[in-house]
Amino acid sequence: MDRSWMKLSRVSNAYQNGVQTFLNFAFQNASQENMILCPCKKCGNIYWHFREVVYEHLIVDGFIRGYKKWIFHGECTSSGTSSTINPTYPDTDYHQYVRQDDMEDMLRDAFNMRSHGEQSFPPDFIISEDCNIGGNVFCETGTSAPNEEPNEEAAKFYNLLNEMNEELYEGSKYSKLSFCIRLFHLKCLGGWTGNSFTMLLEFLREMFPFAKIPQSCQDMKRLIKDLGLGYDKIHSCPNDCMLYWGDQKNQQSCHVCGKSRWMNSNTEDVNTDEGGAQLRKKPVKVLRYFPLIPRLQKLFMSSKIAKSMRWHNDQRTDDGLLRHPVDSLAWKSFDSKFPSFASDPRNVRLGLAADGFNPFKIMSTSYSTWPVVLVPYNLPPWICMKQSSFILSMIIPGEKGPGNDIDIYLQSLIEELKKLWSGVETYDVLRKENFNLRAALLWTINDFPAYANLSGWSTKGRYACPCCAVQTCSKWLYNGKKFSYMGHRRWLDENHKFRFQRTLFDGTKEYRGAPEQTVGLKSCLC
Repeated sequence: MDRSWMKLSRVSNAYQNGVQTFLNFAFQNASQENMILCPCKKCGNIYWHFREVVYEHLIVDGFIRGYKKWIFHGECTSSGTSSTINPTYPDTDYHQYVRQDDMEDMLRDAFNMRSHGEQSFPPDFIISEDCNIGGNVFCETGTSAPNEEPNEEAAKFYNLLNEMNEELYEGSKYSKLSFCIRLFHLKCLGGWTGNSFTMLLEFLREMFPFAKIPQSCQDMKRLIKDLGLGYDKIHSCPNDCMLYWGDQKNQQSCHVCGKSRWMNSNTEDVNTDEGGAQLRKKPVKVLRYFPLIPRLQKLFMSSKIAKSMRWHNDQRTDDGLLRHPVDSLAWKSFDSKFPSFASDPRNVRLGLAADGFNPFKIMSTSYSTWPVVLVPYNLPPWICMKQSSFILSMIIPGEKGPGNDIDIYLQSLIEELKKLWSGVETYDVLRKENFNLRAALLWTINDFPAYANLSGWSTKGRYACPCCAVQTCSKWLYNGKKFSYMGHRRWLDENHKFRFQRTLFDGTKEYRGAPEQTVGLKSCLC
């Protein structure tokens, strides 16, 4: 197919006719819900648009540079012929997606398996009569049947794989699970109440009696609950003194400051999501916590992800260069201190990142939301730092940040990390066995003020440096009313000229060497 028109002026008739030819081809071979990926310079084959919008973008902005093979729009890359295949980058770890209606993509998202174009379950899994998994059986072609059955969580996932094949109605390209999740997503985005959502379902069942539509909002919740889309709501003291959690779950007021757990007793929240109007007290502050253990377990329900979780041990290049956190001294030091943990490469190493932001984008509004995010470092470097690999642990709300009281909110996460240090039973679909999954938090990622909140070390004042500790070289500025830190010349070579330039620094010559770094228990004894 001649594509010389792509180099012509975008106002020429030849270019505009060529765009129409491209659109005809793309919508014939790669459209989803009357939309295609827009290949203009701004959208870059990422965003989906209708035909009129794509045409306008291509006339105004032109095609993305170098897009000669229309691989995102149904053209096969292995030859010059066209076919109606799904556009992907073959033979790479960065498969690109077309908008598919099948439930597999949704299951990837829900089970944290939306990774790099890989299937959420082994592509060569087939039904077998050898091993029953929740009423169904799976084994890999060319291999023996599994030695162990998946645990309850893994079996729940495989059951969902079967349910995604149930048609919404006879001949429909949509599954019942797909319909429920998309409709429930609209409920969440639109802020619909449970009663209004139930009324909508009743209307849809009346209009389409042949479709398998749930009876009510509660029925739909029960259908999709196994996806693991939920989180735990934990009430907290408005002054960040305590969580109403564990043994203190039923307390009505804070045992530290005495503040009530609830808003004004005259203020009640009408709860219509639970099927029928109910009155309940409204808490002052609520922590949203996303359990960590099931999310780590789901990583090993995919053979591809399970293999990637061993990358740091099986596939990395060990040439002494720092290519991945596994090459760092911190990782190696941890392995030497805990050889039993390091003996199984499936054990997860995590990093924790936390910081506050204003979700309303209005600087005049005082509000600070603190998300806490975990990063699994077992994955390859081109995967572990992608947004799809991050694990959201909790969302801390408030008009102000938690400050040094952030440890109050981290209690539930710390409790899970303690369990993971001992180990939890997890099914590894790659090796077809249950194993004891362990995890450890190696470090935190944050700016200097957040470092103080997470570590407990004050990053302000006379001893602000957490490495130098009491050896911090600080000087109080009487006019500026703050500390200044001028001891950085101690790290220079002994004969460096800056050491002897008094007028350019603090009026003294520097003869001292670099201080000994304070590590381990020494930092607690300062």
